[in-house]
Amino acid sequence: MTRLDLSRDAFLGLLRAGPDLRRGEGLDDVLSVLAERRRLDLSDLPFADQARLIASRTIDVLPSVDHLAERIGAAAAGGRRFVVKFGIDPTGADVHLGHAVPMILASRFQRMGHHVVIIVGDITALIGDPSGRTGDRPPLTADDIRANLATYQQQISAFFDFAGADFRFNSEWLAPITLPQMLGILEQLPVSASLQREDFRQRMAAGASLTMSEFIYSVVMALDSVELNCDVEIGGVDQLLNMQMCRRVMENAGQEPEIVVTTPLIEGTDGSGAKMSKSKGNYVGLTFEAADMFGKLMSIPDRLVPPYFRALTEVLDVEVVEMEALLAGGTLHPMGVKTLLASEVVATVCGPGAVTAARDAFGAQFSRRRFSDVENLPGVRVGKVAEVPVAEILANLAELVPSRGQVRRVAQQGGLRLVREGQAGQESVKLTEADALAPLADLVAAHQEWFDDTGSGLFLKCGRALLELQPGS
Repeated sequence: MTRLDLSRDAFLGLLRAGPDLRRGEGLDDVLSVLAERRRLDLSDLPFADQARLIASRTIDVLPSVDHLAERIGAAAAGGRRFVVKFGIDPTGADVHLGHAVPMILASRFQRMGHHVVIIVGDITALIGDPSGRTGDRPPLTADDIRANLATYQQQISAFFDFAGADFRFNSEWLAPITLPQMLGILEQLPVSASLQREDFRQRMAAGASLTMSEFIYSVVMALDSVELNCDVEIGGVDQLLNMQMCRRVMENAGQEPEIVVTTPLIEGTDGSGAKMSKSKGNYVGLTFEAADMFGKLMSIPDRLVPPYFRALTEVLDVEVVEMEALLAGGTLHPMGVKTLLASEVVATVCGPGAVTAARDAFGAQFSRRRFSDVENLPGVRVGKVAEVPVAEILANLAELVPSRGQVRRVAQQGGLRLVREGQAGQESVKLTEADALAPLADLVAAHQEWFDDTGSGLFLKCGRALLELQPGS
């Protein structure tokens, strides 16, 4: 039995005991197991198990998971370290949790005993990765890049042991390249290799510009792989085409092409379906204060909790499945499972000592906050809108939600609630999609006792939007 097997059994045993994960010893015991796992030596895993553990959190492993296992074994048999490349371009000052997904995978490789090299693309950032873009990217200056680089190593240090990993800048080998050398590389690559890219074709069809530097971005990026002669490269699934070019250029250089490992792009915290992005404001930055990070994660829709566990923690797939089963059976509380997620991410990024204070700050700010104390809270008279569907009230009358469809989606995700607030605190009922489409009068009839209680306040909560239901007409 491997060390990971023992850790898994300990974790599942704690979960099945039905701990209150919202606070206290139950939460602390589970977090302790996960803290040990983040440091767990995985070198006792057989090569096939190493490959499967990596593949469990990926979109692609190319050419195959079996090939990954074979190549790990070949490196060990040859007495050399298996080289893992992870690259990041300093196109912004902040790294967020979306960037951390491949970093967590790279840290697994490191704990398996393999050699991880983090490449900071101070040269490739001057071009700007064109993957998935629909138009021009404002060019970065050398000063912009230097400013963005200032805290990069510090921001990602939570995921790597830099005593055993390399942190390098690709200007080391890219800056000295001469024009004849670059021409020699380019002449071996057909133009069709880049013209086949869907994102490039769409930009040209739309009349948007595509610069020559963007056109050869993937070739420049591939020279990092050639320099390292790496065995595997990890990146988001949006990097797939770039990494396939890396394989081609390595092969042209007489090297065995790297294995491509892609990770999912996680959805942003707002639950809109858009990927996590600083520009959309639906992100959690690695520089966030622990309390802000905890609060942001506690605000995510319930449906995002399982994929966030899979992408952002060391919780195993079998453990996520067990949590879902225990939730469905009532053994675990949904708020407790979300608290575990937020606590584990904060512990990973900010350190275990930051968790308790962050959790307490969240409780003080949100859990015990009275809706009736909120200033300028929008409201509607129940009698006036009794025949109007709930979704219509939220979307079109109060204009708190972008559309009726959004109200329905929030209801499907369990985020639409009727809340009663009195002196004893708050209680709520989850509203269904059918409730969202029905007139408010149906809701009143179903919960007449609440609406008759003049000493309590009533509210509709749709995600983070809040509407007061005021008595009278």
